[in-house]
Amino acid sequence: MTLFLGLGIAGIVLLVLSLIFDGVLEGFFGDLLDGLLSLPAIAGFVSMLGFGGAIVLGTTGLGVAGATVVGVLAGVVTGWVVLRLSKALMRDQTHATPRSADLVGTAGSVVTAIPASGYGEVLVYLGGQPLKLSAKSTAPLTRGTEIWVEASLSSTSVSVRPVER
Repeated sequence: MTLFLGLGIAGIVLLVLSLIFDGVLEGFFGDLLDGLLSLPAIAGFVSMLGFGGAIVLGTTGLGVAGATVVGVLAGVVTGWVVLRLSKALMRDQTHATPRSADLVGTAGSVVTAIPASGYGEVLVYLGGQPLKLSAKSTAPLTRGTEIWVEASLSSTSVSVRPVER
């Protein structure tokens, strides 16, 4: 029983180490076995071997050999699940971060009046999120005027023109 519990605890310690030293084992072995030697997968295997074996040994009369077989099976299943889940998480991609150049052509409205050759504020939506920016226009624009962004002057200011209908 002590050996199985020790293996279970060693697996948890290995999991903590895998969080600290992420990718170390993969770095040593490169593409060997296509990621089968990941630290989280090994940690899951060792933990389930230990804890599964301890549970079987303590609750059934199978003995050490039976507890070892059940622990190994539970460890293999757990290691495989951890490996599949970690690969799925690594494949997860995010969208590109919006840039100020993405503002050109965006519709919005004036929230603070824009005087002639001065700055006011506009509200536009970029990636579905509201964005309040300083805005400059060649003609004065009143609050509530619909606008188009003509150019991005900086990361916080744009050049706009009124929407013509």
